[in-house]
Amino acid sequence: MSDDDQRDQTVPAEPAAQAPAQAAAPVGPEPEPIRFFGTTWVKHEGGYALRRAGAAIGSLLTAVAAAYLLRLAYEGLEIGNVGPFLSISVVILFAIASSIAFAKTWESFSRRPAPSSDEAALKGLKAIGFIGSLIAYFLRCLVEAPGEKLRRTEYERASAEFARRRSARTGNPAARRPKRKK
Repeated sequence: MSDDDQRDQTVPAEPAAQAPAQAAAPVGPEPEPIRFFGTTWVKHEGGYALRRAGAAIGSLLTAVAAAYLLRLAYEGLEIGNVGPFLSISVVILFAIASSIAFAKTWESFSRRPAPSSDEAALKGLKAIGFIGSLIAYFLRCLVEAPGEKLRRTEYERASAEFARRRSARTGNPAARRPKRKK
């Protein structure tokens, strides 16, 4: 028998296991996950404190390693005898970029950027000043998960709105009996 004949005679696969009619629909709004924390920030469970400590230590170690690499790059400029103007300019550029990246990153933890904002234009500057972003992340991890306060207020507002809308419902209006007249 050829391979084609064998393929034609194969037994159809067994029917898939019966899936439940419907998966349990979520009741109320779902919390938005935060990078490295998922949704553990809602009830501070599932290793939330360890994740915060790990994120803080990781961002601090990464910032220190990045500062060391920048130091090596600066020493390379010194070895290359590029002159004091360029050396000072590079240091000032990284200092300004880091401070702007710190401010924008810190600000992003407390409010969402406007759709028409210039955040996209600052991506390059934030990439240059990545040490500032890492330091902002480290400092925020000492207090809470970065962005937790913003997401918590949004989640609580959505939950309150859902509860308000849900409590206003009294059932199926079509199934109601007409009111009796006295």
